[in-house]
Parts: sequence; C-alpha cells; structure tokens
Amino acid sequence: MRILGINDSHDAGVTLIDNDKVISINEERLNRMKLCYGFPGMSLNEALKIANLKPEDITYVSIATKYAKFVPKPIPHSDMALLLMEDRSKISELSPYLGFLFNKNIWTKIQKRFLDSKRIERQKEITNLLRELGFKCPITFVEHHLCHAASAHFTSGLNKTLIITSDAAGDGLSTTVSIGEKHEIKRLYESNSYNSIAKFYSYVTSILGFSMGKHEGKVTGLAAYGKPIYLNVFKKMIISKNGKIINISNSRHDQSIKKILKKIGDNFSKEDLASSIQLHLENEFSNFVEHWVNKTGIKDVVLAGGLFANVRLNQKIHEIKGINSVYVHPHMGDGGLSMGAALYTKNKFSYYNKKLDTVYFGNEYDDEAIRKALDKNRVNYRYHRSIEKEIARLLAAGKVVARFNGAMEYGPRALGNRSILYQANDPKVNDWLNKKLKRTEFMPFAPVTLSELASKSYLNLNGAEYAAKFMTITFYCNEEMKESCPAVVHLDNTARPQLISEKENPSYYKILREYYKLTNVPTIINTSFNMHEEPIVCSPEDAIRSFKQGHLDYLAIGNFLVEN
Repeated sequence: MRILGINDSHDAGVTLIDNDKVISINEERLNRMKLCYGFPGMSLNEALKIANLKPEDITYVSIATKYAKFVPKPIPHSDMALLLMEDRSKISELSPYLGFLFNKNIWTKIQKRFLDSKRIERQKEITNLLRELGFKCPITFVEHHLCHAASAHFTSGLNKTLIITSDAAGDGLSTTVSIGEKHEIKRLYESNSYNSIAKFYSYVTSILGFSMGKHEGKVTGLAAYGKPIYLNVFKKMIISKNGKIINISNSRHDQSIKKILKKIGDNFSKEDLASSIQLHLENEFSNFVEHWVNKTGIKDVVLAGGLFANVRLNQKIHEIKGINSVYVHPHMGDGGLSMGAALYTKNKFSYYNKKLDTVYFGNEYDDEAIRKALDKNRVNYRYHRSIEKEIARLLAAGKVVARFNGAMEYGPRALGNRSILYQANDPKVNDWLNKKLKRTEFMPFAPVTLSELASKSYLNLNGAEYAAKFMTITFYCNEEMKESCPAVVHLDNTARPQLISEKENPSYYKILREYYKLTNVPTIINTSFNMHEEPIVCSPEDAIRSFKQGHLDYLAIGNFLVEN
C-alpha cells in the first residue's frame, strides 16, 4: 500500500508512505521560500522520484484540511508556480525540477482554470489537478486538527494516548483533545479559532516587531531576559477554565493587539512583555492539559500543532504531576500535516503505530553528485575515508564546521545532517556566530548530546527522552553542564538538546563519540545550516552557497572537506 499525504497550505509538503518506508519533504527546501504556501508540486515530484514511482502507482492520496471549501485567490503549485503563471517561458528553465508534473499542455489548462476563476471550490480543484497529473486512486480529505492528532498518536509507539493539538487556527479550530486508542482517534473537546491562545502569543510577537507565524521562537528566547510584570493583562484576555480555553476579552485580531497596547502603555519593556506572555501560556495551558490528564486518567500525552514549537511550554507540560511521558511530533507545525494525513488514512486499513527510529526522510546525494557540485563551484576539497574523526578533531580545535551528509531531516530542526557544529564551551559564540549567519536570535544555540550520557547533563529526562531525540523540549541543566557547556545553556538554566544514539545516525553519533574521546565532553553545538530567513539547506549547491556566505571555517559535505 502506497499512501501519499499532501499539505497544500502553510508550510506545504508531502509525505509518501510506501509500505513501511517513509519519504517526507517540505516545499520550502526545494523552492527556497520559507514556510511557502500552495500546492507542493516540487515536493510531490521529488518524493515520487526518490521512491521511483509514478502517480498511477499510488494507492491513496490523503489531503490535509477538509472544510475550507473556497479560497480568495488561485492556489497553484507553490509560490514557484505563481512565478510561472506570470512568465510561462520559465517552464523550460525549471523543467529539471518540475519533471513530469508540468508538460506544457497540462500547464496551459491549469493556468487558465486558476486565472479565470476568482473563487474556486478547493476540493474539486485539487482533485481535478491530481487527476490531470495522473493520480487514478481514491482521493480523501482529512480535517486539519485530525491530521495533527494522527501525526502525534501514530508515531508515539503507544497503543493509548491523550492527544492534545493546538495552533493559531486550522479548519476553524485552534485546540482539540482526543483519545488515541490503537487505530482510532476519538475527540473529546474542541475550541474554535476565536479562543486561540496561540494567536495571543502571535499578537505579542507582532507587537515586539517580529513576524507573526514565523518568529514566535524569538519571543520564547527573549522571555528569559525579562520579568512577567504584565501577567495580569493576559489573565484578563484569555484563560483556561474547567478544561476549556476561553477568550474572555471578547476581542478579535486587530482589537486584541490594540487592547494589549493600551494596557501596557507606550514605554513598555520588550523583555518583560515576552516574559509575561510566555509565563501566561505556560500556566494556562499546563492547567488545561492537567485537567484532561486527570479527567481521562491517561498519563501518556502526545502533542502536535504549531503551539508546541514552544519548547518551554513542552517542558512545563512534562513537569505536570502524574504524567508518565510526553512526546511532541517532530514536525509539530503545519509542515507535519502531510504525514498526519497519510498516517490517518493508512490506519483506516491496518493498524500502524511505531516510534520514529529516524527522521531523515528527505533528499540524499551521493559522493558523485557532491563532487560535481564542488567542481562546478570551483572550491578546493579533500576526500576523507573517515571524515567523522576529522570533524571531531576540528571541533576540538575550536573550528566551526558546517555538515551536510545523508538524507535531509524532517521537521523544522536541523538534526545533524544539515547542521552547523561547534564546541559548546564559548559563552560568546551566540554573538559572533549569529552575526556571521546574519541572525537575530535570543535563544542560545542548541546542544547535541550522546544519549547514553545525557543524564549527566540534564535534569528530569525520564518520560521525555523520545521527544528529546528531535530537539522539541527543554530541560534544566545541572552544574556540570552549565560549567562545561555555557554556550548552550540559557539564562533560565535550560537547554533544548538533541539526544543522539548510534541507531538513529551512526555517522553523526561517531563525531560525538570521537569528540568525547578528545575532550571528555559529550556535547557540542548543533544549529541549523542556513542563512537568516532561509530554509535549511537541501542540496549540495545550497550548502556550498550558505557556507561561503557565512564565512565558516570548514564544510564537511559527504566525505569531502572544504576549508574556507
């Protein structure tokens, strides 16, 4: 059985489940437009190419988002397709990327249909598009938050879970509570988007001068620098009560921002405002989760939805008394909807629920492809049979190494295969390395730690080890960690680690083991390999370009080493 999941809205992407093999790619990695919106034509083409399949080989197509019947503008194949609509001459230029999806006859029909209509019935249009592309199988649509719930439950490895989903909005909802039991998901509670606590967090993101829907993580980092002196403002706006999230301010989007600004005054402290909304979120949402844990008696909690990109909130939920375990789906935001849609449909036919042994589900390039890219860009390189030892030696010597290796990670976190690595003992690295990468970050860099030695660095790991494999939760650090790795410990004494074992990524694990032999420290910095406001690199070309722009010391790309 081959099931294709598609998310054609915010952070578009596809997931292909071919029996037990998973391929998952988000459109932004291919078209280089961060969190792009639209039909993921390039991802669809790439996933089929990796699997060596054609549209007629697919058993079912499952599309995330069900109830949005109309859209106010055309929804073609991602922002790249919008460009093609304006200039069809670019089709031939981009044909290597678009492949069989866009021959000129089909494109002319699609273009005319999208441009001639102002409001299009969404499901019918997407179905017709897929039929034209050669998909003959049944096509189903799955509601937004049900996709989030499926992504969490069916990758938990647990037969019974309490599923919490929450985001700004999706299919009119913002928060749901469900019980996942084997192949079934039974919803107990739902809250509409008017009562979205994630939206209030986004309002503060906007007030602080950041982009809503993109920079909420900056607010989480900034919160540690302030004091929650505006907490009462939010207590009068949105709260949890008796297992419900309630907007008691009776205000909508533009009104909410105006009300917040009116109550905090003109000379507000950005740090204190960030601290206030973060603490309010942690307090109210952990109370909400605790209510449902107590009511259902289910102590294994799984989370999905954009709100759970907030790693400090996830820690707070983990600390709720009585919870056995907490797990956050690695691609918690809308980028994970395609996997949720595919898993939901797969479980309609046979029970499928297993922990993710790996999340390296994307594009992979062999040494020949890498060598061609290096030669094309005229960079000097050396080939290493055991490049992991050389990377460890360079890291121990205080060098910054950008690493590009194997298949691309699934989700918003770089997990070693598209990462920038550095030793964690330089407390000033956040300033100078972020400057090189043209980033404005308030969070410290994240650590990657040998999983077998993690308990020597982090407190209260029990029950959250699985979540920590994917860098989705913070923990308090012990004194030894704060002393030996100050670059990755935040002002509030927390860190957001990736715990790595040999099973998940043998090459990456070997770097850590070799580094540990040299330094007796089981942790290094792992930050995403990209320039500011760019998606994480996908191809060798992306890696070489970002390496040059960031003026980093070394690029370890496959088995090749490039020195700046």
